[in-house]
Amino acid sequence: MSNREQDFKDIWSIIEEEKLKAIEDKSDETKSQETNVFFIGCKNSGKTTLILKFLEREETPKPTTGLEYTYGRRTRGMNLAKDVAHLWELGGGTFLSQLLNIPLTTDTISNSSVLIILDLSKPDELWDVMESLINELRSRIKSIVSDLRSTNPAIVTDLRRKAKEKHGAGHPDEPVLTPLPIPVAFIGTKYDVFQDFDPEKKKIISRTLRFVAHKYGASLYYFSNKSETLVTRCRQVITHFAFNGPLNQAVSMDYNKPLIVPVGSDSIGQIGIPSLSSGDDLAKIGAESKSPFDVWKQAYCGFFPQAPKDHQIFDDPCKDLRYKEPSIDSMRSQKDEELERYKKECERKARQREQAKINSTGKRSS
Repeated sequence: MSNREQDFKDIWSIIEEEKLKAIEDKSDETKSQETNVFFIGCKNSGKTTLILKFLEREETPKPTTGLEYTYGRRTRGMNLAKDVAHLWELGGGTFLSQLLNIPLTTDTISNSSVLIILDLSKPDELWDVMESLINELRSRIKSIVSDLRSTNPAIVTDLRRKAKEKHGAGHPDEPVLTPLPIPVAFIGTKYDVFQDFDPEKKKIISRTLRFVAHKYGASLYYFSNKSETLVTRCRQVITHFAFNGPLNQAVSMDYNKPLIVPVGSDSIGQIGIPSLSSGDDLAKIGAESKSPFDVWKQAYCGFFPQAPKDHQIFDDPCKDLRYKEPSIDSMRSQKDEELERYKKECERKARQREQAKINSTGKRSS
């Protein structure tokens, strides 16, 4: 075969390859994509409001019971493919956090992201809720990675790569960073209340949230449903997580303004050292603590002692009229009455045994 024939063959080969690639790209463009976005956080912090704002639905938010599901769809470009975002909302604060294990699985981990919603107006609950939910999330991810290590190690490798990419290679804070391998954002709600706080309180809360978000590879945004600018910004953030939409990379770290801290844009040098309440000694706290995270925790809780863990009373879903089922409710009422009679019967028998024991002791004494 001559060189000229070889050249022609190469040209036709290239054209054929490009045609095949174009067909594959078109196939990808028309293929629907699915994501899972989890909304977890403080009780009554505005999780439902955020979802409704994202879906552009004008409804009055209702209390969330347990784990609730909805979805959003979007047509991509000029194609007929409809991308679907599965939206999971966990109600009750930390009470039912283990329900996260149901939708967050080995099958969904690769296309999942988490929004941790924190109520800025309640700093005396914020740390406990935040730490508890982060620990629950880390534990679940660790369990999933353990399962995938033997069944699909390629996903584990990809998750580790994504975690490292959050701060970039060789980041100076690397020794204290433990980034989560899935996209995470902290959203501080009720900024309209928070902005009227004492400046020192705002500074402590904002710097603490920046440190925790930085440590775990999360973005941080402030939100209020009374500010159209903040509503638009958070809708953009959720769209980015749900449909891989573009994200404005603006940054604002001034605690006197709504925070905008995309993942990878912060550093411990910019955040500074923890603020201390009167009488505290940073050196003493550091000596007693095992990690910078513990130092920040002790410093924050020194200013804002956390409310007792049993301060939240979980709403009984059996009394929620939205889930009214006459036949089931009637049977439940019957069983409740039977249980009450059984408890009274047990108490009566216990009193009889106690009285019999007293009588028996009296006889032996005489």
